[in-house]
Amino acid sequence: MSTDKIRCGVAGVGSLGQHHARIYASLPNVEFIGIVEASDARAAEICARHNCRRFATIEELGEACDAVSVVVPTDRHAEVALPLLAKGCHLLIEKPICATLEDAERVLEAARRAGVLVQVGHIEHFNPVMGFLEQEVRQPRFITADRLAPYTPRGTEVGVVLDLMIHDIGIVLELVKSPVVRIDSVGVRVLSKTEDIANARIQFANGCVANLSTSRISLKKVREIRVFQDTGYFSFDFMNQSGHLVRKSGMMEFAGKIMAGAKPTEIPAPVEEIPLMKGEPLAFELAHFTDSVAKAKQPKVGGELAKSALEVAITITEQIRAGF
Repeated sequence: MSTDKIRCGVAGVGSLGQHHARIYASLPNVEFIGIVEASDARAAEICARHNCRRFATIEELGEACDAVSVVVPTDRHAEVALPLLAKGCHLLIEKPICATLEDAERVLEAARRAGVLVQVGHIEHFNPVMGFLEQEVRQPRFITADRLAPYTPRGTEVGVVLDLMIHDIGIVLELVKSPVVRIDSVGVRVLSKTEDIANARIQFANGCVANLSTSRISLKKVREIRVFQDTGYFSFDFMNQSGHLVRKSGMMEFAGKIMAGAKPTEIPAPVEEIPLMKGEPLAFELAHFTDSVAKAKQPKVGGELAKSALEVAITITEQIRAGF
């Protein structure tokens, strides 16, 4: 890749794709070329806002761009990605990589043949919370994650596991770094034709267990994780980019004082707040993607991690639907 600006485009500028367009238009190393969008009104709005072009077909967008974000419904990822790969475009495909493992394989094989990069939009990997956890978590023993959201028709072409839980699946796979040996799942349908609430217990070969709970019919948004290891535990809020840790040494000291007769209210809690440098994860993600393209280096969240997360998500989904 030359030192010239990277020519970027977006396929699909709906509720999420519009932010890909906004960020590309602001990145100093990017020339934001244009979009493909089914809605005439939304296309006109985005083109006017960012002074870009609306292309009539995916193929025309691919011919004009070096790199493209694929931000269409999950069940259309392969349909949109394959023509772009055939044009030699590097891709950022929103999570999950595809709706099926077969489609994911087709996309990754096409990328290998074309010699281009595929990054997948597991956005929490670019959250400052994840940056801290990747540095500090060593040999986790137990992880709990809760991801809740109010109901919206967007994303319901797939169940809540592929829609929301996929985020936490990718997180725990990266933190634990051990093969999955057992998965036990439950879920229920409420407002859509697929599961809207799901829980999965994932056991890893190294003994770690992750318990993931997800709902898209909650009254409020929640994106929280707790990681327990021998040195203590971490508790973080991905949405507010805040959290704390409790060290084992502090807990032992606290318990000792209680046993000696002190009242809990008289003793400072052994909690350490973690200062994080906050920022917009999507901006970090797209900056990383364009830098990876410019330097021809593998992205942080490549196709193989995304495919592994998809494989776990599909197993969970199949277990849940077997109980319907």
